[in-house]
Amino acid sequence: MTAFTNTSESNMYVYESADATTYKLLKGPAYTPPSGLIRDPSILKHTDGYYYIVYTTNWTGNTIGFARSRDRVNWTFVRNHTIPMAGLDRTWAPEWFVDEDGSVNVIVSLTTNDLTDFAPHLLRATKADLSTWAPPVVLRGIHNSNYIDTFVVRDGGMYHAFCKQETTKYIEYATAPALTGPYTFKGTGDWAGFGSWNEGQALVRLDDGGWRIYFDAYRDGKYYYCDSRDGFKTWTPRRQLPDLSGFARHFTVLKERLP
Repeated sequence: MTAFTNTSESNMYVYESADATTYKLLKGPAYTPPSGLIRDPSILKHTDGYYYIVYTTNWTGNTIGFARSRDRVNWTFVRNHTIPMAGLDRTWAPEWFVDEDGSVNVIVSLTTNDLTDFAPHLLRATKADLSTWAPPVVLRGIHNSNYIDTFVVRDGGMYHAFCKQETTKYIEYATAPALTGPYTFKGTGDWAGFGSWNEGQALVRLDDGGWRIYFDAYRDGKYYYCDSRDGFKTWTPRRQLPDLSGFARHFTVLKERLP
């Protein structure tokens, strides 16, 4: 798990857990970019054997940052990538998504206007070394209602998007037959009982086939998780993550079997 913290937006901490609940510090700080911030670090294990993170480089601007590591402990800056969009004002919360065809994508929240007009866009890697990226493509159906922090998983032949409604502060839920949409909202407002003033949602599949969603209750300084075992229809009551509440912010979790 990779996170930034309440004490620093310029340092990344790395944790690990055997049960997806009790996270212990692996290294912190583990990475500091050469300039700017490292908010919202999302982690990927690529086919070249490296771990990669993609992250928010600043509150305003048109770039996302990349770094990589062999061991999740020692990280090296790779590059900042400039999003080719005219008038881009803010570039927030990039998240990895690897599709079933092996394509590597980043889903990032963009706005050319102000804090009331965010929309998720898809960037697709055009080279295996992740050095070049196609221009951004909007996720249709989520593109005109001020959504940030969009996190997508694929399950049951559909794409499932969990998006923070930045105006109401609820995590909402939409599905689509294709990665770029069109998405149809299946859950809005407090549809799952997560509550309001949550963000940074991230999902991981559990060993029993269910799904766990983590989210940052940033106004209360707490981190919660809920589980679903019926295709995202119902969720367990939210439970607080031990050890991390009040410190870790907007993290993602990579599930893998280590030697």
